[in-house]
Amino acid sequence: MIRWFIVIFLALVCISWFSPLLQKLGFGKLPGDLRFRLFGRDWFVPVTTTIVLSLVASLIARYA
Repeated sequence: MIRWFIVIFLALVCISWFSPLLQKLGFGKLPGDLRFRLFGRDWFVPVTTTIVLSLVASLIARYA
């Protein structure tokens, strides 16, 4: 279970780094991706995008 937490954390870090490119491809605008404003700052939590990209990464790892 710890391994999945690490994988999800790393996926979130990668998504935040590649966010501009992924938004051009349509990621980050999926249903389930949360955007909200709290304490005067915009927050983005890409839940659905993380799940989709994690599934793609696991499929690539399994069959590569």
